[in-house]
Amino acid sequence: MSAILAAVSSDPNLLRCELHRLTWQVVLRPEARANALGVGSYAQEEVLLRRLSPDTDVTLDDLGPPHESEAVLFHADRLPPGLSPEENTQPFRARHWLFAHQGPLPDFATVRASLLERVPEHLQRQVRGSTDSEVLFALFLTRLRNLGRTDDPRLEPEVAGRLLHETVREVEAALVAAGRVRTPPLNLVATNGAVLVATRCGEAPLYYTRLEGSAECARCGVDANTPEAHPEVAAHRRRRTVVVASHVTRTQGWVELSPGTTLAVGADLQVRHLSPG
Repeated sequence: MSAILAAVSSDPNLLRCELHRLTWQVVLRPEARANALGVGSYAQEEVLLRRLSPDTDVTLDDLGPPHESEAVLFHADRLPPGLSPEENTQPFRARHWLFAHQGPLPDFATVRASLLERVPEHLQRQVRGSTDSEVLFALFLTRLRNLGRTDDPRLEPEVAGRLLHETVREVEAALVAAGRVRTPPLNLVATNGAVLVATRCGEAPLYYTRLEGSAECARCGVDANTPEAHPEVAAHRRRRTVVVASHVTRTQGWVELSPGTTLAVGADLQVRHLSPG
């Protein structure tokens, strides 16, 4: 199965430090033959995508952008033969949004066309690859557009989370109408750099953790012997980060989302659970 990792931090300068803190806690490549590895991040007003080489051992340090970034979204998957990594590697980007989806949807071809009919033409044109993930992203963007909130910097995390959850329900309903009794497990994660939302559907686990500030940082060389007056100490004490991951090496310190639950995190980095309903 594919892997997802997303993080949003209070200090764009220290996002790489926060990822480093998770060393040995997450698995980035559960599928050894994964050949589509991508990571998205933010550089001021730009949204940047990078494809990582499938021939190297990807580490958390590799995910850290070389620039300041409020958030990061990583996805690793094994594409079937014939699919171009250039067009089908997640995460996908649209305007200021990044999106990733975990969990293949069998028989999705039977509902793909009908779902795309619900998407405005300009968003349909953005679906360039062959994955079901891009269609899910287009449905989510359509819901944002219908509310006039696609580029709203004040978008409430609860609203974004609800729209992501409704996207899952829309796909489930379409599959049921097409004769599929049970929707396979799938997880969706989206961020615009300020808001991070993730929803779990089915049995595929999805976890999150909240990293609090610490005066020590192995990456920056800040430790117990560093003078309190050093500016790095105060910055590292203030930092806070929320991380979502699909594969963890141990559950201690992580919270597993219940099936059907959506996680919503805003600029205040408060974790909100949105239950089905």
